[in-house]
Amino acid sequence: MIALALLLTGGAATGCGGRATTHHKPGTSHEQASGSVGTLLATADAAGHKLREVPAEGAPEVRLALRPDSEDGWNLQLSVKNFRFTPDSTGGAALPGAGHAHLELDGRKIARLYGPWFHLPAAQVPEGAHTLTVRLYADDHTAWAVSGKPVEGAAQLTAPAPGTPGGHSHGEVPSQSPQPPQSPQSPQSPAPGQGQADRTVTITVRDGKVSPAPARTELRRGERVALRVTSDRADTLHVHGYDKELALPAGQEATLILTTDRTGLFEVETHGSSLVLTQLLVR
Repeated sequence: MIALALLLTGGAATGCGGRATTHHKPGTSHEQASGSVGTLLATADAAGHKLREVPAEGAPEVRLALRPDSEDGWNLQLSVKNFRFTPDSTGGAALPGAGHAHLELDGRKIARLYGPWFHLPAAQVPEGAHTLTVRLYADDHTAWAVSGKPVEGAAQLTAPAPGTPGGHSHGEVPSQSPQPPQSPQSPQSPAPGQGQADRTVTITVRDGKVSPAPARTELRRGERVALRVTSDRADTLHVHGYDKELALPAGQEATLILTTDRTGLFEVETHGSSLVLTQLLVR
């Protein structure tokens, strides 16, 4: 009996032999899943993410280079050292030299990056001179830091006026143009009765609170779900596991239509306010 009890206790502690899950409870932040790498500082970066201090020797490094795309916008390249992109474990504990990057335009986050290349459409960059910044983050969304400063790289960009050589305009971002047809990750507002989604989840974020309260949305694999979100502040929605993002303009409803082509439990959260909006349970 004693041996059996020890065996059962050991099995529970190891989680049946699987790797740690990358999700957390609704209403909590990713930083509660922090690992023990480096030193978690009380200070935070400009986006509000706590700094994770590591020694300068062997610390992650990043440089940013960009060049105009032949059709639209710019192609960005991140050159990293002592660092690897780990999109499959985002939301888990911090691991040495692993994680993802954030891309900022003049201090405003515009994308999360899971690899060394990114295409920046011209429509996302107003006319004039700008500063692009990439910053490296651990899987738990803490910012890698050395000597109290975030690990980041920057580059200057000058966007021409729409219609001039080198400039290209697609109108507002995200584009609402019906041509070409939007992919499932493109934000869109489906008209009533068009049947563009099998399920619709409507969420409002106001004063740092989510309404209705975060819960699980159960879906069958292959269903299309529309996430309709209205936030009182500009933010970015992210669907973990599917790595889909959606810009949330302040005070305006934005919609992301997603085809649930994989099973599991996937969180939908906001980046700026670090709020969990819902969890998609796909069977």
